[in-house]
Amino acid sequence: MTKHYRVAVLGAGLGGLGMGASLVRAGIEDFIIFEKGDGVGGVWRTNTYPGVACDTQSHAYCYSYFLHLRASSMYAPGSDMHSYNVQLKDAFGLEKHIKYNAEVVSAKWDEAAAQWTIALRDGEEFTADFFVPAWGQLNAPKTPEWKGQELFKGVQFHSAEWDHSVDLTGKKVISIGSAASAVQYLPEIAKVAGHVDVFQRSANYILPRDEIVFTEAQLDAFEAHPETYEESRKEIYEAREAGFDRTRTGSESNAEGAQEAVNYMKSVITDPVLQEKLTPTFEFGCKRILRTSAYYPTFLRDNVTLVTEGISHFTENGIVTTDGVEHEADVIIYGTGFYSQNFQGDLEVVGRNGVTLADRWGEEDAEAFVGVTVDGFPNMFLVYGPNTNLNHNSNVAMFEIQHDYIIDALKKLEGIKDVAAEVRPERLRSFNEQVQEEMKGSSFSSECSSWYKNSKGKVINNWSGNVEEYKDWAGEFKPADYIITSAGEPVAAQ
Repeated sequence: MTKHYRVAVLGAGLGGLGMGASLVRAGIEDFIIFEKGDGVGGVWRTNTYPGVACDTQSHAYCYSYFLHLRASSMYAPGSDMHSYNVQLKDAFGLEKHIKYNAEVVSAKWDEAAAQWTIALRDGEEFTADFFVPAWGQLNAPKTPEWKGQELFKGVQFHSAEWDHSVDLTGKKVISIGSAASAVQYLPEIAKVAGHVDVFQRSANYILPRDEIVFTEAQLDAFEAHPETYEESRKEIYEAREAGFDRTRTGSESNAEGAQEAVNYMKSVITDPVLQEKLTPTFEFGCKRILRTSAYYPTFLRDNVTLVTEGISHFTENGIVTTDGVEHEADVIIYGTGFYSQNFQGDLEVVGRNGVTLADRWGEEDAEAFVGVTVDGFPNMFLVYGPNTNLNHNSNVAMFEIQHDYIIDALKKLEGIKDVAAEVRPERLRSFNEQVQEEMKGSSFSSECSSWYKNSKGKVINNWSGNVEEYKDWAGEFKPADYIITSAGEPVAAQ
């Protein structure tokens, strides 16, 4: 017999676990969380490369109702972040709700039953009144293809799929990519490798991390007096909110941010040729602004070389760049990012009238009302959906707003028999038009290639304002924004 739940959540990463915790806090226990892996944590479980850490302050990168009081440092290492996910799961009794090794391959809306039918890879099926995909935006590693790649006789792997069986000691290593993951692992591997060639497509704006490693006494004090932690969290939040002005095209703050980053780089790198190569040529904020104090000093080492020429092709022994130089390697590491535009991945989501989410969005035009709901897909609520990523503040703040929005929806729709709530198409359209209009004044839309936007230049990942402005939009579920029916007949929600 097919098992039925009120709510089915996809993914046991931080977004999905937070959704589960919010359901429990709201007194809703009739839910299941499908996790394709064998443990919780999402990106914090799968990304285990050397130096992996949160590049947002840990005091801000946690839920307000479950503070990360024993994060060992302000920019917590990946092990701490994974531990926080596990603690969150345990604190809210989520283990009994999680089904591991359960890869969802399809979710189909059943119009007659007003519910979702969810199929797993192994053929098992479930039904649910509400479907909450929390699939994330950075969960599918992207490895570009180059001529001759298959000829390389050494070892090659993506940073998100780090091969810990490979000993890099004394090895010749090529790292393709120099963005968020690479700036963390490169300083670590440079300490042991024989030589590292860093292949950079474009320089990034980097600000110093200003790390704080907490003592045991400080961590004990946070636990004894969490109000001091909350004060730190508030200060960080407010400073980061104010920092959103730096992403406004042509603003004085934008220019100041760029100059601060360049000044920091030049304070470490004194070679004018290297300075030029490490100076971004695009607007501050167009790409992700990185925070690390270890990356630039790596180029002061004798065993590290920055390569800015493009890749021509691979050989058995390494990579030939467009200037004809062959760079030999024993190991090639791809720090080349993720498929961020295809939110649903290979999952088939089918809404009303057999329309798939892939058809509704096209290859790279994902959109959703407040980043949460899509017309034609009743009773589906996204976590970390289109246009909800942040450049300036903690994404967890956005998750929490979305969780509260979904809980509010569940409460207001409670008691309606065979309820179906679908965002009005015109409401989604007007919302998206406003977001895209605001993007015109944002550095996210300026001239550079980034994972924030699609090939046509439309920003589909980032939110166009600060967190407080998002809260104005998504602070509550408003039934007037939705077409709500009971057994197919229009009704008014509470």
